[in-house]
Amino acid sequence: MTSIQRIGILTSGGDCPGLNAVIRAVVKCANRRGWDVIGIPYSTDGFMQVADGQYDPEHLLLTDHGYDIPGILQGLDVLQFLSGTILGSLSKSRFDGPDQVSKILAGYEKLNLDALIAIGGDGSLDIIYDLAQRGGWNLIGIPKTIDNDVPFTEKSIGFNTAVQTVNSALYDLTFTAASHDRVMVVEVMGRDAGHLALHGGIAGGADVILIPELVPNLSPLVITQICQHIADLRQRGRKFALVVVAEGVHGEDGKPQHLIGEALATAIADRSRTLCQTGDTAYCDMDRVETRAMVLGHIQRSGIPTASDRLLASAFGRKAVDLIAEGRYNRLVVWEAGRVRSKDLSDVIATVRECHLRGICPSPVETDSTMVKVARSLGIYVGDPDTLPDPKAVMQEVAAIAQPSY
Repeated sequence: MTSIQRIGILTSGGDCPGLNAVIRAVVKCANRRGWDVIGIPYSTDGFMQVADGQYDPEHLLLTDHGYDIPGILQGLDVLQFLSGTILGSLSKSRFDGPDQVSKILAGYEKLNLDALIAIGGDGSLDIIYDLAQRGGWNLIGIPKTIDNDVPFTEKSIGFNTAVQTVNSALYDLTFTAASHDRVMVVEVMGRDAGHLALHGGIAGGADVILIPELVPNLSPLVITQICQHIADLRQRGRKFALVVVAEGVHGEDGKPQHLIGEALATAIADRSRTLCQTGDTAYCDMDRVETRAMVLGHIQRSGIPTASDRLLASAFGRKAVDLIAEGRYNRLVVWEAGRVRSKDLSDVIATVRECHLRGICPSPVETDSTMVKVARSLGIYVGDPDTLPDPKAVMQEVAAIAQPSY
């Protein structure tokens, strides 16, 4: 077991709530062992800046009480409540050339670190893992992402707070939707995974949830089934609807589409007018349905971290420090079966690279998962043709109406 004196910590990739809580936990646990913790600014760019002499390494030393706040209220410990990251971050796919890599490795050596803790998603951890292999770094990874798509871990830092943000937005939108009898289409983040849309949609009372694992693209059948579902809700007295769509759902042509929520809102409005022309009394007022689209965007990356994310951050930070103390490097801290464990980073990165090469999500929603079953049992449309009665008959009518007349 190596004697540890000095470790580094950085945040990489998109920010999310809970990063500062991880930093706080690492510093507190490390300081109790007598170790110094160096905060690397702006992820791997910080190593280049150190190599260029822009930072004095000693000025990057982190303290275990967070901030020195002026005034008489000394000792306030607020770091775990702050969103974003006090270290700064960056999202970068790769580096421009060998010169940048050499400078990063030189900056790491200049800091005289015994180990490095990297907090990142699958993409940024892949990059830092590659650098660690080149430089012989003692690396520990901590997963963070509101997408919750890092393989081998059931939970990632930031996901729970993002779910709460989506839930709160749907709660607020419920009342304006009800006031105007509107269909509100809410586009949420998640990249290629539907975890955020599924969990946030269920918690927020959505009537329709579209995730890429179940609805890869906005096919005519899917749009018709959504309209059927909305018509059924209206007949039962609910004159409005909340529709959640994950950004990873593709357009009708099967290709990624910018502002998929806008495309979905337009498609629902257009198909509603077409369905009205069938003469079926169930769709007698569908041509009057108003649709509005909203993109939650980067607000999902902000907000006060929930208690669950702060607890997870504290547990992950402690585990990372323990792994370093045990000399167990090249590990990813994970949440598995109700416990904090660790996985070999080489296995994790191999999975990430294979999935990215094949163009698939490294940790998608399982189509028979508990939350998918919950959504279906609650009567939420999630793209399963079996959840709605006889959509084929309606599709035939739609096709007949769409035929040009000569």
